[in-house]
Amino acid sequence: MIRILRLLSITIFIALAACTPRGVLTLYPAAQSVGKVQTVFVSTTRQVGPDGKITRNRATKASFFRYDISVPPQHEVGKVDWPRGKPDPQRDFLTTDFARFADGGSFTTNLAKALRRHPKGHREVVVFVHGFNNNFAEGLYRLAQLSNDMELQNPTVHYSWPSAGNPLGYAYDRDSALFARDGLENLLHMVRDAGADQILLVGHSMGAFLTVETLRQMSISDNAEMRRLINGVILISPDIDVDLFRQQATRIDPLPQPFVIFTSKKDRALRLAARLSGKHERLGNVQDISELADLQVTLFDVTQFSNGVTGHFNAATSPALLKILKRMHNLDAAFRNDQSGRMGLIPGTILTVQKATQVILSPVSTLSK
Repeated sequence: MIRILRLLSITIFIALAACTPRGVLTLYPAAQSVGKVQTVFVSTTRQVGPDGKITRNRATKASFFRYDISVPPQHEVGKVDWPRGKPDPQRDFLTTDFARFADGGSFTTNLAKALRRHPKGHREVVVFVHGFNNNFAEGLYRLAQLSNDMELQNPTVHYSWPSAGNPLGYAYDRDSALFARDGLENLLHMVRDAGADQILLVGHSMGAFLTVETLRQMSISDNAEMRRLINGVILISPDIDVDLFRQQATRIDPLPQPFVIFTSKKDRALRLAARLSGKHERLGNVQDISELADLQVTLFDVTQFSNGVTGHFNAATSPALLKILKRMHNLDAAFRNDQSGRMGLIPGTILTVQKATQVILSPVSTLSK
């Protein structure tokens, strides 16, 4: 009976996920004069079809793009509004322009131009790696939303790996994440070659797994210059086995700093992933900080912010948590270096076990702008 109930709960979860409206890329140049335009550079190991559409299929050679996304005036922080019927630039996220680069060299040249608008020493690039069950438009527009809501001034780059974009495609996506490691490593090298002083890596869900696997792969080649450039890693709801993460972190050692992990005990998607793997938890819903005590990581427990069908992307959808992300570097420095002043910076329960720090946030523990 327990097994039947478990299978039933999984079926209901998948059905709910499948009913969620999917994102679609809509070209609407007129929106440029209406919304706030966010430019996103893209590297993808998805296959581009003869019609130019970007598919779920895997490509051994990466493709490179630039997209201009209009964030509408009626935008609510944390939300991505997709066109339903006729596009409305006052309400909908819309693509105003895009370009496909001939090769990686052209991509690097154009990214370099964008970086040169900032003074040396302040040329940071945020590289975002989307998660499980994402189509191309969903990852792209999510980064545009994050760039807008976090008020990012520097260039952002989206690494779009070939997710099936299907709630039933977990095994396909897991293999695709492994397939995409070389593409992400190559992208990071191109960001360096474009003149970036610093790189902030942000991985969500299975994209966090891909991110850490790529860091491990890079540590094996012992590329000291690239390790120096990566000045922070943020994992949001990481879909990684805890034992595997410990092994990855040991090989990467030292971990880039800050190394931040957003967790939630109410993350239904990770609960399902744990069941599929035969374990009781994943890194993104880890219960006990002592499991990571010997690693220099900062865990933000956002359980009380869980919302939506899955509670799987709170850090990008909660206005309060987005404020925290905006100040992530300052927060981590405070947690590491100012033991007495931390509570004044961000109220909440703070636990430190050896090297690891856990911050248990509540809706009243929000940061002022």
